[in-house]
Amino acid sequence: MVTKVVLNFKTYAEATGEAALNLSRICEEVAELYDVEMVVVPQAADIRLISESVSIPVYSQHVDGVGSGGYTSSITVASIKAAGASGTLINHSERRLQLAEIEAAISASRAEGLTTIVCTNNVATTRAAAALRPDYVAVEPPELIGSGIPVSKADPGVVTGSVEAVKMIEPDVGVLCGAGISRGEDLLAALDLGSVGVLLASGIIRAKDQKKALEDLLSGIRR
Repeated sequence: MVTKVVLNFKTYAEATGEAALNLSRICEEVAELYDVEMVVVPQAADIRLISESVSIPVYSQHVDGVGSGGYTSSITVASIKAAGASGTLINHSERRLQLAEIEAAISASRAEGLTTIVCTNNVATTRAAAALRPDYVAVEPPELIGSGIPVSKADPGVVTGSVEAVKMIEPDVGVLCGAGISRGEDLLAALDLGSVGVLLASGIIRAKDQKKALEDLLSGIRR
């Protein structure tokens, strides 16, 4: 299975507008040299610009499980798909949802053929999320997000436990490892623990040299 590397742009200035496009082009360039599926996750307003400019997958940071109509400020599956997104994050720790909302977002995304990544924070929530059959779950203890301390080192049990829980419930759901991932050794450790890839953000986005940081991250899985 090809390693999945998902880069969440959040709302960092270093990944907004033209900066988001530049970073996406870096991701596209670097992805050609490594055995990975590189995915960029910009703000909703930047999805169309980026999807029309790069060939790698572009996901949304969030989607609401609502249809057309009176849902002011909601982000619909139809809108992000029309803008060029092929997938979405759901329930990131910075945009938590209720279980019914998660289920609705997965269902709406599945109906339109979008890939779904549901973010979780421990084994119990991973188990519950897997039962909803998203394409992936991404395990991210919130206290480690942006800390520079990878979950693969700080709490490897949450990764191995999540992998085992998912295998028992929905073995087709892939497990991604998030929080604190920024170096090649972090990525390799996450893969060794049973994940199929990583979800990362600030370690790459806020680096002085984004391309070098990304190359360092992927150094252990060159084609």
